[in-house]
Amino acid sequence: MAAGIAELREKLDLLVEGMTALSHGGQFHEPNLDGRPGDYISFQSWEWPQGVGLYGLVQLWRHRRDEKLLSVIEGWYDRHLEAGLPQLNVNTTAPMLALSLLWRERGGDRYHAAMDNWADRLMADAACTVEGGFQHDVSDKLNAGELWDDTLFMVALFLASYGQGAGRQDLVDEAVRQFLVHTRYLCDTETGLWFHGWTFQGRHNFARARWARGNAWITAGILDFVELADIPAPVRDFLFGVLSAQVEALLPLQAASGAWRTLLDDPTSYEEISATAGFGYALLKAARLGIGDARWREAGERALAAVLANIDPQGTVQNVSYGTRMGHDLQFYRDIPLQPTGYGQALAILCLVEALTEAEGATTTRENLTTCR
Repeated sequence: MAAGIAELREKLDLLVEGMTALSHGGQFHEPNLDGRPGDYISFQSWEWPQGVGLYGLVQLWRHRRDEKLLSVIEGWYDRHLEAGLPQLNVNTTAPMLALSLLWRERGGDRYHAAMDNWADRLMADAACTVEGGFQHDVSDKLNAGELWDDTLFMVALFLASYGQGAGRQDLVDEAVRQFLVHTRYLCDTETGLWFHGWTFQGRHNFARARWARGNAWITAGILDFVELADIPAPVRDFLFGVLSAQVEALLPLQAASGAWRTLLDDPTSYEEISATAGFGYALLKAARLGIGDARWREAGERALAAVLANIDPQGTVQNVSYGTRMGHDLQFYRDIPLQPTGYGQALAILCLVEALTEAEGATTTRENLTTCR
């Protein structure tokens, strides 16, 4: 691997600094349905970009057990829990994933009640589509009858992780169902890639956009799903088959730079680094676990190089597309602006942590995928 241990550690420190320094600055004013101002950029808000960001931070903390980083993470959660959490939806569930990992590692009752209450409300109150998929409702919009690939990363991974740690099989089973239902409607059987969304109101995949970051949620999400909980072998093997088909479609679409484009199969769309980092993380992890072949590792290393090349001296990941709503035509995706975000930082952190894990010689076997209890 071209990147050395010292470089990876230095860049990871920069990425943490870059994430915690993110500022909203008045851009992208998107008021929420409950009247709160929308903040999808800074590190301060309880939303999905910050939730994904915290997942990256917790995974980095698990790797190096840094007390200063732990204080940043716990301080963030303590402030929000004391102030009161926002309304429950798909995107506001995202911060619960990192909290579940932290709780599973640290133990105790400090965060247990908050997660248990949130999980109970998801199971009882979350809007569902036909066939029981979680409807992709978000803080500023209800998306009636819609399934989005983002939902699996934002909700299903939390249910799997917390369910496993709390001994709640009902939550793990629900996460399994969500992966199966979303696979049925979002996986493109023609290519192996995933569409961004599906609507039961008209029964179509909107623009049939094979959107890069949405696909990255799936590539990374499948591998993390089977690691976070004990998934029945037939389901696990089915999802590995879905993953393999997707990666085989991804490999020839990687650009010369090592990045992927925001519309994977559209050479006129721009190269996008958050998706590239997500793919890099998943491909390097798959290679470490003995899944895939040498081409997967090589593509992951090229993606890592592209990510490293897009981290500026302040630790901010550049060329990250802003939060992307459901597009009804492909031009919508080409026009999404570039904006540094917590998820861009986090996906880069995950990619670099995976590279560092391999560089430092850590070993894991495919037969022992559930590493966090």
